Amino acid sequence: MSGIVKEFPGVRALGGVDLDVRRGEVHCLLGQNGAGKSTLIKVLAAAHQPDEGTISIDGEPVTLSSPQAALRAGIATIYQELDLVPDLSVAENVFLGHELARGGFSQRSRANRIVRDLLARLGHSEISPTRSVGSLSPANRQIVSMARALSRDTRVLILDEPSAVLDQGEVDNLFRVIRSLTSEGVAVVYISHRLEEIRQIGDRITVLKDGRTVATGLPVSETPTAELIRLMTGRSIEYVFPERPAGPATGEVVLEAKGLSLTGVFHDVDLTVRAGEIVGLTGLVGAGRSEILETVYGARKASTGTVAVDGKQLRRGSVPQAVRAGIGLAPEERKSQGLLLDEAVYRNVTVSTMSRFSRAGFLDSAEEKRRAEELTTSLDVRPTGVERAVRTLSGGNQQKVVLARWLLRECRVLLLDEPTRGVDVGARSEIYQLIRRLADSGVAVVVVSSEVEEVLGLSDRVLVVREGEIVREAPATELDESTVLDLVMEGKGVA
Repeated sequence: MSGIVKEFPGVRALGGVDLDVRRGEVHCLLGQNGAGKSTLIKVLAAAHQPDEGTISIDGEPVTLSSPQAALRAGIATIYQELDLVPDLSVAENVFLGHELARGGFSQRSRANRIVRDLLARLGHSEISPTRSVGSLSPANRQIVSMARALSRDTRVLILDEPSAVLDQGEVDNLFRVIRSLTSEGVAVVYISHRLEEIRQIGDRITVLKDGRTVATGLPVSETPTAELIRLMTGRSIEYVFPERPAGPATGEVVLEAKGLSLTGVFHDVDLTVRAGEIVGLTGLVGAGRSEILETVYGARKASTGTVAVDGKQLRRGSVPQAVRAGIGLAPEERKSQGLLLDEAVYRNVTVSTMSRFSRAGFLDSAEEKRRAEELTTSLDVRPTGVERAVRTLSGGNQQKVVLARWLLRECRVLLLDEPTRGVDVGARSEIYQLIRRLADSGVAVVVVSSEVEEVLGLSDRVLVVREGEIVREAPATELDESTVLDLVMEGKGVA
């Protein structure tokens, strides 16, 4: 890719980007949220057409007029938000859009056989081609997406934040699969904000900043992390967490869950959070962490147990009552669960506080926009402009919009599920500071994260979840990463 330019109304997303990828390498694409990474890979996948620049394969210029043309050229993309159909089988998803048929009849047996071979090639022969995709774990859904890519004789595989929903064991398996593919000559473009992963899996690096290439072809083994951060942000960032108050939290109890259970998912969970306290939940993907938050929020109806805010018990399974009581949730899947993607930024900020902007039965849109502008400016949401569709923002900036919504609501309790998923190092530091400021103002905060370092660095107190139960509760200062990993993997040292 040479001199790629892409403009949208009011913004130049790419201002002349260069990228070259070699056969059999893992080429890592880095940059802050909003740097242009997503736009670049959408140009390569032909979801967007470039306004200027050229794309060449094996030295020959090509015109990729549609996503189908990109697929025929051997370019496959697995996006961060997987585009699988949950109600279809594994085989049906793999061949979706290029179904096997003869004489007008579907060749299901042949499709199942090919998919079985593809899954074995990826080291996952235990996944049945006839199984419903909706019943699979996030890690196995990703494997299905990779099988779909390989079903088309892929030469370039683009992976956008592939480890975001995986635990460490699943990440290790993903890397094994990637190395197997590159050994066969497949070129991999790997996008991640986790710089430690780049060290493990990458060969060369290209860095984007503000829609331009600031460095390309950097050898992973020869480029210090501090230099990568400087290239991405234009400044040095100390990767530190905000200073936490000394000693245990002494504020009043704001959130209290007792004996909370959800049949088949988690059981007998006790959770108490005081004003000004950050409580972290850590554990493997699938341990029940997200479901605990969703049950507290009322999005899932508890089988047993109670949830109370400021001593007032809430009705099970009632999101409106939870919101009225002062509970806010920033969900893990922000695009599908936390945002109205085609609505404007300001409407996504005000959607939980619409009554404040009602005048004689009519919405005061000017006031909505003014308050949203104040909050998005304070959170440094980029690009600016609250009337643009929230879909056009990068993942990190979309997360800031979700947080702005609950800042406007002035929550008593804020539940954050993977708050820095897909967020770059600069935005992470800003979000960490924001969470600590919220706690310092008296908000009770609960954070779920797959990154143990993040939970320990940000939280005052940590609950370790394993197979649906709390196996350890302790001040964050009394735990380390090794101890937590032992607890979540094997249940050692259970209190």
